[in-house]
Amino acid sequence: MPTLFRNLLLERIVLPASDLLLGHSVLDNLRRLRASVGSPFDNREVLSALLRHATTQVPYYRALGTTLGDDPYASLSSFPVLTKRILRDHADDLLCMPREKLIRNSSSGSSGFQSVVYWTRRQQSAVRATQLLWLEWAGYRFGAPILQTGITPNRGFVKSAKDRLTGTYYLQAFSHSREDAVAALGWASRQRDPFLVGYAPSFYVLARFALELGIEVKFKSALSWGDKLFPHYRKTIREAFGCEVFETYGSAEGLMMAAQKDLDQLYLMTPNVHLEITDDEGKPVPDGEMGHVVVTDLNAWAMPLIRYRIGDLAIRTPAAERPASTALSLPLLKKVVGRETDIVRTPGGRRLVVHAFTGIFEHHPEISQFCVIQDDLSGIRIHYIEGKGFHAGLLDGIAERIREAVQEPFGISFEKVEDIPPTPSGKPQLIVSRIR
Repeated sequence: MPTLFRNLLLERIVLPASDLLLGHSVLDNLRRLRASVGSPFDNREVLSALLRHATTQVPYYRALGTTLGDDPYASLSSFPVLTKRILRDHADDLLCMPREKLIRNSSSGSSGFQSVVYWTRRQQSAVRATQLLWLEWAGYRFGAPILQTGITPNRGFVKSAKDRLTGTYYLQAFSHSREDAVAALGWASRQRDPFLVGYAPSFYVLARFALELGIEVKFKSALSWGDKLFPHYRKTIREAFGCEVFETYGSAEGLMMAAQKDLDQLYLMTPNVHLEITDDEGKPVPDGEMGHVVVTDLNAWAMPLIRYRIGDLAIRTPAAERPASTALSLPLLKKVVGRETDIVRTPGGRRLVVHAFTGIFEHHPEISQFCVIQDDLSGIRIHYIEGKGFHAGLLDGIAERIREAVQEPFGISFEKVEDIPPTPSGKPQLIVSRIR
């Protein structure tokens, strides 16, 4: 089916009909978001309405007895931080609608706690509309072929129909055999201007297969969600597929927070969320400093998530560092560092983010996979799987590079393993911190 014809069919007939039949509002939400990000967006009114709703209609927030003032941002600061443990232990009190009328959604639990949230259909539609908007930022138009990697291989009738209508080839992302990778890349090579969508680690694996097997595929662009996009991933994907990779930042709870468009930094989706960067006590840190991501979901009304500490670390872009010319006027996130458990800490208070290690190991293809484990502040253990050309002398050099970054006494040991298991979601975890 020609792309132009599919574009008209999808946006003018299929998507409106789907919304009508399934009770969704994806197209309405997409149009709302397109308009919202096109000019400066002030979420003050939506935030104020959400806080009034929570303190009057939601048992957990009503019991707090929080007094709301005229300034919703000031009022928000008086709310306590919502943790994953509170979310788990007080799920019933956070709901203001019967569960049977809502859509249950859960995270993988890779951060230590599995969170369960409940959506309305409109909230689910907002999530899907945001994904479509971010695809558009990456150059996508309805009807273009997509190679998608994901973790729901059992597509079911609705998802399978969606795949056929949108020209999507779906590849499960838990692991990629050579046969699956060759079949998927072969399909993509026969398409005109295909897009790559899904998880960054699976992009990287496909890119390695393409380079090793000499398979030529040119994607128009790649959109990464659901996992970290490491610099060496991006470099290899560009080399293999000749395309730019756009990073997004969201969560399984339905928090669609930020995405790249024309910059290396990410645009913060203020129509969807109000995001704070805080210290350990929940107080704001200056822009440009790393802190905990604390987010209020402006789309979550059945189960409000107010000042939810998601378990990630990030840095907001200071005003002085904002580029003079940007495609959008939305605020910027300078960097999403990763999960709080993706940090190695030293006795002297230094923090090493995951990129400190990937920046070393990317220069050593002789090690095919690694995982850094920290049990206490005295040091780390590094599990590794040998690759082609490995020799023991490599480990001394790697240890020396890490000690240069630490700049204080710090134990480093290595353990050869045959397998490094993924997280429950099937995604790799490069740092495992057991310090609480």
